[in-house]
Amino acid sequence: MTSQTTVDATGPADKIPVAPSDPTPAKGLRGHPWLTLFAVAIGVMMVALDGTIVAIANPAIQKDLGASFADVQWITNGYFLALAVTLITAGKLGDRFGHRQTFLIGVVGFAAASAAIGLSSSIALVVTFRVFQGLFGALLMPAALGLLRATFPAEKLNMAIGIWGMVIGASTAGGPILGGVLVEHVSWQSVFFINVPVGVIALVFGLWILLDHRAENAPRSFDILGIALLSAAMFCLVWALIKAPEWGWGDGKTWAFVVASVAGFVLFAFWETKVSEPLIPLALFRSVALSAGVVLMVLMAIAFMGGLFFVTFYLQNVHGMSPIDAGLHLLPLTGMMIVGSPLAGALITKLGPRIPLAGGMAATAIAMFGMSTLETDTGSAVMSIWFALLGLGLAPVMVGATEVIVGNAPMELSGVAGGLQQAAMQIGGSLGTAVLGAVMASKVDSDLAGNWADAKLPPMNEAQLAQAAEAVQVGVPPLAPNTPAPIAEKITAVAHETFISGMGLASLVAAGVALVAVFVAFLTKRGENAEAGAGVGHI
Repeated sequence: MTSQTTVDATGPADKIPVAPSDPTPAKGLRGHPWLTLFAVAIGVMMVALDGTIVAIANPAIQKDLGASFADVQWITNGYFLALAVTLITAGKLGDRFGHRQTFLIGVVGFAAASAAIGLSSSIALVVTFRVFQGLFGALLMPAALGLLRATFPAEKLNMAIGIWGMVIGASTAGGPILGGVLVEHVSWQSVFFINVPVGVIALVFGLWILLDHRAENAPRSFDILGIALLSAAMFCLVWALIKAPEWGWGDGKTWAFVVASVAGFVLFAFWETKVSEPLIPLALFRSVALSAGVVLMVLMAIAFMGGLFFVTFYLQNVHGMSPIDAGLHLLPLTGMMIVGSPLAGALITKLGPRIPLAGGMAATAIAMFGMSTLETDTGSAVMSIWFALLGLGLAPVMVGATEVIVGNAPMELSGVAGGLQQAAMQIGGSLGTAVLGAVMASKVDSDLAGNWADAKLPPMNEAQLAQAAEAVQVGVPPLAPNTPAPIAEKITAVAHETFISGMGLASLVAAGVALVAVFVAFLTKRGENAEAGAGVGHI
């Protein structure tokens, strides 16, 4: 990195100032590099934590608010979609108006939205404020990175981003456990209320420590039409996937949204070639390795986030575990992600990205196949094996995919390349929840009536069957009040058997996605800028 250079103004999130080799020493505590790292890590920790902590709270939210299966999906999808769609745009806002201001606005907005969710009395309000959480969370991510780049000298920047990435990884991994403790001993609302004191601490330290930095060539325009086209295309795609089980895959409404989504993506790509400051410079995708890295991140997130969505219902509603027990049962997964990340970083440094990334996705595929064999009476030891293998497989992809993307991007586009990686991961998570949710719903719809009849239970009409299917999709037996014990036992067995069949098929689909990712990993390579971007790969 050269002294006092800025990134070329060719993309929305690519004007984050490059850290000077010998920055001017900070006066007092304001602008102190390590205190800056501490301040931004607190804020970003909220965003990373909310990515997984809510998974444990979903069953409690669903039960307390009487939410449907699709409603619960939108608790996750609304957050991730808002985060993904606005991430690169938020980086451009920080470049123009200053990363300190953008970061602080993100902190305040995220904490306020979290408090609003905790006070919500309907699923519609929860989903609405989850969207706001995603919007404000998107302001935090690129702004924090911009502050680190502008504050740390070049020889210490990689170390700073590595530590920052460890905080994010630990927060992401610790979400299910913390969520279990809060849901069981306090309430599901506390999962969101906890962001308020964290946000206050981040705001106080941010006002006290952070020093404003501005890019010399700040953008003067925004790709409003590009933002609208990408947002509309993503909404139509996920909406079609979620509504397909209700409407039917052959229904005209389902395909109308699919076609609208494809048209939106095509128009977005066309527009990006015409606008002077595009949201995503399409020239980036001329690099096969970079494109493979983006696809790899999407596929990984589909398999991981989609699979994790059902595991919480399996542990709590089928095995009858408390939220905290469910979180502890996921400890092998989260623990191996933390332990495996530094090991994966060392392997990628020594061998290059191809073998570790392909091996990681192969392990992920095997783990998802193993999870497809889980039954209602599967013991904790067997579950732990598959959860641990999943965490071990995901670690090299989480660490190395950004290294591939940033390393194969031109130096002047390294910022937008980092934003693209983050967006790919969030979009993949949303698609994973939607796609595997649709697979689960379709399987339950096709199996429930037959399983119900085979158990010689009282017949249900079409409306009753549809209502029962909604409950079974989250592993809950559709029991009426005062149901006799022998009948209740049969209904519970049918519900759990049907749920297991749906989760098994969804896990097999996730395994297939991970297997495709193995071959995509062989298209990656370390780029000319890999050394400069190595630290970013740990985000």
